[in-house]
Amino acid sequence: MPVIAMTQEMGSLAKDVALQLADTLGLSIMRHEVVEHVAERMNVHKSLISRLRGGKAGLVERLTTDRLSVEVFTAEELFAQADRGNIVLRGWGATVLLRPVPHVLCVRITRPLKQRVEWLMEHLGTEDFASAEAEVQRSDNAHAARMNAQFGVTWGDPQLYDMVLNTERVSVDSCVEQIRQMLARPEFTETAASHALLADMALAARVRAALLDDDATHSIRVTVESHGGRIKLSGIVVDDDERSRTVNVAAAVRGVNGVDDGLKSMAAAKKFPAARF
Repeated sequence: MPVIAMTQEMGSLAKDVALQLADTLGLSIMRHEVVEHVAERMNVHKSLISRLRGGKAGLVERLTTDRLSVEVFTAEELFAQADRGNIVLRGWGATVLLRPVPHVLCVRITRPLKQRVEWLMEHLGTEDFASAEAEVQRSDNAHAARMNAQFGVTWGDPQLYDMVLNTERVSVDSCVEQIRQMLARPEFTETAASHALLADMALAARVRAALLDDDATHSIRVTVESHGGRIKLSGIVVDDDERSRTVNVAAAVRGVNGVDDGLKSMAAAKKFPAARF
């Protein structure tokens, strides 16, 4: 079941490539699922998530929105979509989050700035090159800042991708054909091992989201790993009560068939009950 993780760069024609690729191979395209999922999880309006993602949120919105919740709930939905297979995932850090999975093809579709600005001008029906250029650059800066803050990577670094296609020189048709051919290569054939890895990553993401979403464990920060559906928890908690709450929430997540408790209680918990590491 093919999974393509693709960048989302304004005016690059990535959307055109994704649509034609989906039509050619009979794949689904992730559209608004992440915005809707994150907004519902955080109990905020979808427009806020869209503004944050596009770099259009105001200062107060940026300062008051829980960035960790956005990241955790985004990852939960992305992994869930990828685990179902037969899909094109654009943006939202999909190329970084899914890169460890061998059968996921990570693609960057790009184009020179001038052509991207001209695309936006045509899209908006304007002749104001300067304003269109400022909008494209604002979008680029927002993407770069988010990728660096969340993953510690440089947006656009070619080493993050399996393919980099420039639509100034390569047509949409040719991009689709190149991606189709790459998907047919043995390196990107889904195996039992690669499917199990993706399933484990999706389960770990669900557990992290459940811990963050539950009032009893919202402020607890631990490491979550999944191996064959069995969850391993590690890290430091304040006391045995936090340990029990964390284990119980993780164990209740759909798909978890056991929890290995590797959590450690702070020796000084009684003296410093509010301490966190």
